[in-house]
Amino acid sequence: MNSSSYPNQKFDHQHVATGVPVAGFQQQHANVHQLVEGPWSSGLCDCFSDCSTCCITCWCPCMTFGQIAEIVDKGSSSCGVNGALCALMCCVTCCPCCYTCFYRSKMRKQYTLKEKPCCDCLVHCCCLHCALCQEHRELRNRGFDMNTGWHGNVEKETRGVAMTQMAPITPRAPLPPVIEESMSREF
Repeated sequence: MNSSSYPNQKFDHQHVATGVPVAGFQQQHANVHQLVEGPWSSGLCDCFSDCSTCCITCWCPCMTFGQIAEIVDKGSSSCGVNGALCALMCCVTCCPCCYTCFYRSKMRKQYTLKEKPCCDCLVHCCCLHCALCQEHRELRNRGFDMNTGWHGNVEKETRGVAMTQMAPITPRAPLPPVIEESMSREF
């Protein structure tokens, strides 16, 4: 349909009849962009559900943070660098939460997690060790091996996919012929 089809009418390209109510269409597609935030796989105070991570985080939170940051950054920074930056922030400002809370926010956005029980900065300022344990558990529950880092997880996943794609097909042994009663020989 073009403007030459109707010479006496002005053709407006913005109001072409499509058979779809415009208000309903706009409202329906506006909701698509709103992501539904899901719950964390464990609570903030479930630290003792993983005692080894709890102990490591209690004595060396920078190590746990480094592991978390490497996975959240998808390998663009290493565990050691992030752990060292966390330790430096701890020594210089006595408040590593100024640095660590940004990774909680980044992780929440990556996995569409709820901001619970309060804003990320407050969680890290008031309960740094519990927050780090929760983030560590969340990534582990999502299938990451926290000890191998990002590149180790990618390699393991790639190797697993390659192994399933290249699995050798074992030929079946030929079946013996079926001998029916009428085919038997008597000597």
